[in-house]
Amino acid sequence: MKSLFCIALAGLLLGCGGGDGTPTADQPQQPDPPVNASPCDQGSAGSINWTALMSSDCPALEDYGLFIDSADPTGAPTHPGQAYQLTTQLFSDYASKYRFLFLPQGQTIQYQPRSAFDLPVGSVLVKTFALPFDSSLTGPENQVLVETRLLIHRDAGWTTLPYQWQQGRARLISSGAAVNHTMTHNEQTLTFSYQIPSRVECKLCHQLIDDDGGSRISPIGLKAHLLNVADGEGSQLLRWHQQGLLADLPQTDSIARAPALLDEGADLTQRVKGYLDINCAHCHQKQGHASISGLRLGFYEDHTQSSYGICKQPPGWDGGPRGLDYDLLPGNGLDSILPYRMELTEPKDRMPMVGRSVVHTEAVALIRQWVDSLPASLGSCQ
Repeated sequence: MKSLFCIALAGLLLGCGGGDGTPTADQPQQPDPPVNASPCDQGSAGSINWTALMSSDCPALEDYGLFIDSADPTGAPTHPGQAYQLTTQLFSDYASKYRFLFLPQGQTIQYQPRSAFDLPVGSVLVKTFALPFDSSLTGPENQVLVETRLLIHRDAGWTTLPYQWQQGRARLISSGAAVNHTMTHNEQTLTFSYQIPSRVECKLCHQLIDDDGGSRISPIGLKAHLLNVADGEGSQLLRWHQQGLLADLPQTDSIARAPALLDEGADLTQRVKGYLDINCAHCHQKQGHASISGLRLGFYEDHTQSSYGICKQPPGWDGGPRGLDYDLLPGNGLDSILPYRMELTEPKDRMPMVGRSVVHTEAVALIRQWVDSLPASLGSCQ
């Protein structure tokens, strides 16, 4: 009787299982420990983590698998990503930029003659910023990685994700950050605080306001005149079309090209208008954040009209320390507000509002030169 009691007690202590402590057939299995099922952890080497891109704001850029070498976002994108360039550059404290486009398999971009291209759901735009130590030199040894920005077209629309580079890794920094930097430019030392924008600040530039008052995020630089870059025997746009990435491309010789601001061989007006288009027109357009200003700085706007600033007084700004009156005063670049605000650095005065901490001195000088060349007969500013 005693032995039967001991056997029964032993069975209870062992959970009424087999002799080795495992559950018997009629004993329910214990659940396995929970597994982290985040899509950010489900990527595999050498392939893009599309599931995470479309569903999750991953804490680390490497979670998406966008680059062969996760520590180098300046080259070698994972297939089917490819680098692209713009004819004229957005100014960001003399930073170098590395742009990449990722399209889902079998999807195409819809060509638009003047507005930003329509990219399908699943598209990803990547832009990495690297600050030089000497603006006259190039190469990886002369720069430091600062940030990588993602624009992702999800089912609900475009979303923005800024990542900060530190110690060889890029981490999501939704609230933005300030990065102190020192560089040599034109034999002068510039020490400043580079501003990585927050997600809210990203929306200031990328936000479009629809006629019904709703807003949405949209890419800025993917316009035909900014993408019409000479590429081998053709152009970047033609290559995209031949690769099946771009639909309904017209004859490339009919597409305008916005020249680089410092391209001395190009028309000065076209150089200035291209620069203002990429740096200012995303806000200064009918659907932009600064639409209330009435200032329209798109590449195809008529630069001889008041809507482009000719003899136009800006609403809601006091003229700054010098008390200037007109956005553009034909024949007088020094007293024109547009280049003046480009050299101001106080948050309430500077333009663009975000995206720069130092003055793009070359741009200010050339835009003033261009305004000086405008005939006074364009408008009466008195």
